[in-house]
Amino acid sequence: MRNFYSHEKIFYSFIVLWMLIGAVVLYAVNNNEVYSDSSWGRNKYNDGEVCDKNEDEVYLAKVRTLNEILTKLRDHYVDELDMEELLDAAIDGVLSKVDPHTDYFDEDELCLFMSSAQGEFGGLGISIDKIDDYITVISPIEGTPAYKMGIIAGDKLSKINGESIVGVSIEESIKKMRGPAGSKIVLTVERPGIGELDFEIQRDVIKIKSVPYAFKLDNGAGYIRIRQFNSHTAKEFAKALDDLENKGIKGLIIDLRSNPGGLLSQAIDTVNEFVGKDKCVVFTKGRSIEANQQYYTKYDRIREDYPVVVLINEASASASEIFAGSIQDWDRGLLVGKTSFGKGSVQNIEQLYSGGIKITTSKYYIHSGRCIHKELNDKILRGKEVSEKEREIIESENHKKEYFTENGRKVFGGGGVTPDVKVENDYLSDLGIKINQKNLFFSYSVDYFRDNKDKINEDFKLNDSLINDFYEYLAENGINYSETEKDSIADWIKINLEASIIEKKYGELAGYKKRLGTDLQFIAAKNLFEKYKTLDEMFKYAESLQKKDEEKR
Repeated sequence: MRNFYSHEKIFYSFIVLWMLIGAVVLYAVNNNEVYSDSSWGRNKYNDGEVCDKNEDEVYLAKVRTLNEILTKLRDHYVDELDMEELLDAAIDGVLSKVDPHTDYFDEDELCLFMSSAQGEFGGLGISIDKIDDYITVISPIEGTPAYKMGIIAGDKLSKINGESIVGVSIEESIKKMRGPAGSKIVLTVERPGIGELDFEIQRDVIKIKSVPYAFKLDNGAGYIRIRQFNSHTAKEFAKALDDLENKGIKGLIIDLRSNPGGLLSQAIDTVNEFVGKDKCVVFTKGRSIEANQQYYTKYDRIREDYPVVVLINEASASASEIFAGSIQDWDRGLLVGKTSFGKGSVQNIEQLYSGGIKITTSKYYIHSGRCIHKELNDKILRGKEVSEKEREIIESENHKKEYFTENGRKVFGGGGVTPDVKVENDYLSDLGIKINQKNLFFSYSVDYFRDNKDKINEDFKLNDSLINDFYEYLAENGINYSETEKDSIADWIKINLEASIIEKKYGELAGYKKRLGTDLQFIAAKNLFEKYKTLDEMFKYAESLQKKDEEKR
């Protein structure tokens, strides 16, 4: 699969050959013929004779031709060929002719994909990144084997079971660290200020939390972050919401930004919390009968009628778009942020002899009838050039596709879910990008925490001396900047450095809350609860913004 992880380099297998052999064997069995010699691919028809062939015959003829080409190349080409490479190219060629969400997985990739979808795997429980050739621990997950054994943020992984992994990709290191629960692994780390340490760790089932953060804000609203929709999401969300409601929240912010989607069933069950039973959330349309389905909520439970605000951005995709669009369609909440990605297609996994294939089988439509799929994305993901003019035409056409919610509010479809309140987030300057690329907040905070642990409390603030020391640290690491550049993101630098230091002592949640202080989309959502008491008041505000947009157009 391409780009399953941002750094991943994908490996392929011999699936095309097996498909070819399977097709030929099927053809041979059905026709009582066996092809085994050099006459296997010859035309059985007389020269010059025009023959009508049905679609199946044409398909089988092409498969046989491809198989013969590969065989001839293997046996007779002047140089010895890497047949696996040729077969990989054949797979790529086939997949390049369909949409970018249809993809082949070898056995390892399929296992990784399924464990991600299910939200659990056998492993150690560490969040990692690659920094200066070293796989570096960003944070151990509380309660996991790595956490219990004393692995800490900043540890640089140098060996796994005695074998060096310096320079190895993130994907390869993940494969080496994952394994059956109960099995053991020896992890060698380089710890700053101490040196090399060995840890023998017993793997356990690691559950990926799809709801990593849930807390009550100082204005009385609740906040829940949904990272993805895996097999635990609906239960995790319900528990988090129960806890918040017990604390007496007056409204709720659900953060779906950069949520890539996941399991449709979990998105539907989570929507169920707000719209009640027997509500159509989504329906699908495809070529086969089984691809045409309608999906309804099925539980009686429904939450209190407090205002709900859902945060989305351009990286909210698939199941997260279904959730957000359904909240909008059923008039249960307001959407804030940027138009979502526009991934409105459904994929099924089909098992193969070796690995599996993820096939797009249908497109989905939410309750109002909107198809969220953005065809432009398919072109971009396939690496095709899209001109600015073409992009503008597509975007403008999307705004002409009007639909209506259950209570008659106007919404737009055809290219992602459009928020009711549009809010851009700040874009990082070149200086900010360079700091993040080199992970300098992280590395500085690791050093500071090691030497100043007792000075850090939950309200930790940077003084001028520390801020100046960090700017010197940037220069030492080859980051050049002007005073104007520095001043333009001074607040962002201060908040992010404070957050990075705080979370080394108090955990990810403490740092996460701190960073929200500079998040313009979050701030806009939070302010809605301070300006408006009811959801109807929020809807009226959103309608006034929509009218202003229409007047501009």
